Amino acid sequence: MARQSKKSHDGTRWQQALDRAHLGVWDWDLRSGNCFYSATWARMLGYSEDELANTSDLWFRLTHPDDRQQALASGDRHIAGLSDAIETELRLKHKQGHWVWVLDRGGIVERDANGHPIRLMGVQTDISKQKAAEAEREQVSVRFRLALAASGTGIWHHDIATRKSYWDTRTREIFGLVADTDEVTAELWHTYLHPDDKEATERAHQVPLGTDSVIASQYRIVKRDGETRHVESLVRFIAAGAAGQILGTVRDITEDKLREQELAYAACHDALTGLLNRAAFDRLLADCIATQRRLPLAIFYVDLDYFKALNDFAGHAAGDLALKSVAAGIVGCLPPSAHAARLGGDEFALLVPNCGQGEAERLAGAILGAVRDADLGTATSRKLAASVGIAFVGDRHTTVADALACADDACYAAKAAGRDRFAVFSAEAASGSGGLNAARLAADTVDAMEDGRLKLFGQQIHRLGRPWEESRHVEVLARLEGRGGRLIAPGEFIPAAERFGIAARLDRWIIRTALSRYGRDMASGAVTLGFNLSAQTLSDPQLWDFVDGVIDETGAPHSGIGFEITETAAVTNFDAAEAFVRKARERRCRVSLDDFGAGMSSFEYLRRFPVDAIKIDGSFIEHITESRFDREIVLAITSIARSLGCDVVGEKIERQDTAAMLGDMGVEFGQGFLLHRPEPLAQVVARAAETRTRKAS
Repeated sequence: MARQSKKSHDGTRWQQALDRAHLGVWDWDLRSGNCFYSATWARMLGYSEDELANTSDLWFRLTHPDDRQQALASGDRHIAGLSDAIETELRLKHKQGHWVWVLDRGGIVERDANGHPIRLMGVQTDISKQKAAEAEREQVSVRFRLALAASGTGIWHHDIATRKSYWDTRTREIFGLVADTDEVTAELWHTYLHPDDKEATERAHQVPLGTDSVIASQYRIVKRDGETRHVESLVRFIAAGAAGQILGTVRDITEDKLREQELAYAACHDALTGLLNRAAFDRLLADCIATQRRLPLAIFYVDLDYFKALNDFAGHAAGDLALKSVAAGIVGCLPPSAHAARLGGDEFALLVPNCGQGEAERLAGAILGAVRDADLGTATSRKLAASVGIAFVGDRHTTVADALACADDACYAAKAAGRDRFAVFSAEAASGSGGLNAARLAADTVDAMEDGRLKLFGQQIHRLGRPWEESRHVEVLARLEGRGGRLIAPGEFIPAAERFGIAARLDRWIIRTALSRYGRDMASGAVTLGFNLSAQTLSDPQLWDFVDGVIDETGAPHSGIGFEITETAAVTNFDAAEAFVRKARERRCRVSLDDFGAGMSSFEYLRRFPVDAIKIDGSFIEHITESRFDREIVLAITSIARSLGCDVVGEKIERQDTAAMLGDMGVEFGQGFLLHRPEPLAQVVARAAETRTRKAS
């Protein structure tokens, strides 16, 4: 009785052991074909003990189809005496439909008198978690191999249990560590961290254990030779070893950081002088006006006198040198709290916080002296001067536009008084003289873009002596409709747009509107359109991204688009103009030099710019029948242009005898009131499209 009790007790202990170990037992009687499966085996697959019939093929029916042959082969080899035991991995289908990975181990436990196997027993262990971990480690391994293949990326890992770290060759190179082995001390990495980044970087590398998230961080290291480098790390916890590992990549991003800094600087500064650009100055001015402790704020508007004459006489290189020298001289006059900007061309703006009228007038005198003393090189004995306008802001509600408009108005007062002097803005004088009309006109132009009062007009460019339909080119013009209904000519609102920094916005509106409305007509060949570009637009580094985007949206062909740039715009930023022409020709857009001959450097621009056409300034055309000088100029321009393969367009043709003489002189194209008066662009395009359709039918 005691023996039976002990046997029962042993059975209970084995059952508990199986339960705790999550082991499933099978017992196969080869003579009867019956196979016993333990209750723990059934529970492992989500079944109760009585749900499954103990048949010999039960395990086979539950085995994944891809694993059946391997499992059968393992049993057959053992029964045939070819292996010491059954050992294989297979997947069994759980009651809920998913697959459970098990390790099947067993063997022969009983033979008959002839030594033939009659009974086999085995244990199946759930290894699903191990399999999942293996798959995950394989995925990590693939990522690491890809990272290793990527140029410039180092791999490192830290074993949490042993506190050992391992750096590959590339990681050691990045940190400047000379060593023959991968193993490094756990503390070594910390000694390289930049003091200002140390705390945040160490905190970022404290990866939550048990997670599979990847943590990215950027920080600075200081190499042993004192050099500071920027690096980027990607870090992840991996369930490997006793306590897991921290695995990561490291990449030197110093050059990327330098490029980011250069781009950030370029976005806020004028490339030639290093001063703030218009957008950055406007933002800074707004911040200063909003900060009560910086008031009163003195705003200076500085406009160089005789700068265009310098460019005409000595060329753009001398002009660039002068602008840089002027900028340096102005900055040298200013207190540390002040800021200077180049608004474009030869115009500068300054702001000085906490500045009264006496201090402002002293600074203005110093600025005038710095401009007079600017280095113009050895190519000229000419001198520059400046007109300076000063306005004061004492009210936090003053807008940036109003502050600059007041300073600009004072600058014009200085010019009117004789140049090379300064003037202080007077509200009383401005209200009586309409000095802020330009600022109001610029603001109204912005409003007109949105409320439909900015109108597109067009003027045809003719092949002289031939119908316009043979050339079909139209110069796009803009007309501003005032709030009272009067059309305002470009000569009024475009200079205001340039003075107040909205010329580039205006040009973009004209280009987008025209291509959106008439892109389909351009694609059909009904018309080609030409657009005038301001100096501000030429200097816009995102100009071609914008133009290409509009073309993609509208379907207008590159070859149907022309751009006209003036000598004045080219003088403002010669390098930008040269880059613009190159990119335009790469896209097969036409480029014309407008108002050609008006400046003394015109032929220099023709040599440097590989344009498609030049438009002879109208001042040489309107009196050509009476002026021998004008005729000689036109003949010279035409001869040189045609030898370079450029088309020649005569502007401001208003008389028939002028057109005839130009034709005799070899000028092929013409534009002016005689040939076509500007009219709404929609009418010009509609007429051209109708004519083309009629001819096609």
